[in-house]
Amino acid sequence: MNTRPQVVPVPADPERYAYSFGGGSPVVTVEPGSVLELFTEDCFGGRVRGPADLPSQVCAFPYLNPVTGPVAIAGAEPGDALAVHFIDIAPARDWGVSSTFPHFGALTATHTTAMLHPALEERVWVYDLDTKAGTCRFEASGGGFTVDLPLDPMHGTVGVAPAAGERLMSISPGVHGGNMDTPELRAGTTVWFGVNVEGAMLALGDGHARQGEGEVCGTAVETAMNTVVAVDLVKGAAPAVPRLESDEFLLSTGHARPLEDAFRISQHDLVRWTADLAGLDPLDAYQLVSQAGLAPAANVCDSQYTMVAKLPKRVLGGARAYDGVHDRLRELGAEYLRGR
Repeated sequence: MNTRPQVVPVPADPERYAYSFGGGSPVVTVEPGSVLELFTEDCFGGRVRGPADLPSQVCAFPYLNPVTGPVAIAGAEPGDALAVHFIDIAPARDWGVSSTFPHFGALTATHTTAMLHPALEERVWVYDLDTKAGTCRFEASGGGFTVDLPLDPMHGTVGVAPAAGERLMSISPGVHGGNMDTPELRAGTTVWFGVNVEGAMLALGDGHARQGEGEVCGTAVETAMNTVVAVDLVKGAAPAVPRLESDEFLLSTGHARPLEDAFRISQHDLVRWTADLAGLDPLDAYQLVSQAGLAPAANVCDSQYTMVAKLPKRVLGGARAYDGVHDRLRELGAEYLRGR
């Protein structure tokens, strides 16, 4: 590209952190095609720093999972598609934390899965993050076992304001996005949201140095992030659920309980998307997705579970989603990185 993108630093005032999607006023308004530089705090608000900092003691509900924003996108109207391309996601600290948390996670009693036995023990793990080596170090709390895991920075939470004036906690996923917790939300990925209110009201947070599929214990390697995204609009093209696009894959999300309904929602959207892009009969698209698709779990611990349906773009015969906006934003991001 011949011109430098407009770069907008987004204020990261702790007094302005949001804990919900919807109902807030924008911290800044930007034009489509802008590049945003953001700092995001971890899901514990930076309060969990060592094994003695049990989340139930140092964090106060509902002040969990702060998000930076909201950012208004000029010209965004209900029915539009908002594209958010992740250019860079970098840990802002040399440490991250994870925990088991009472009544939260896939393998413990929860408020919706009532059991007579106590919840799992609350415990904190601290990970050393080495960005030069590209590793984060797991150390067992009960012995001398250690192993270096690859860094794979991503954002667990990103979304827009819900429709109809609704206000949803930032720990909840849904058709507005929110706490989707999919490892697919890494640098190089574009995520698509349906715009529900004027300005869209984009917000993000919940940085993870890495996360396994499913976020089984309820927390990833949580850390603060310095993140750069580019934003754009496609008028009148709102998807029914958040969609993702990388250089290699198209991905649809589903958010529901039970887990099989989240699976069905994600697969349904991917089949419809595939049919539209490739000009296929819905049953032909259904057959293609059935044979070429993947189905990674995003989270099985939040108020709604999240599943992802994933299809290689190479099977679509060169069809491009949203007229190639992902490719244009990738080039915009490359221009930003060259000039940084």
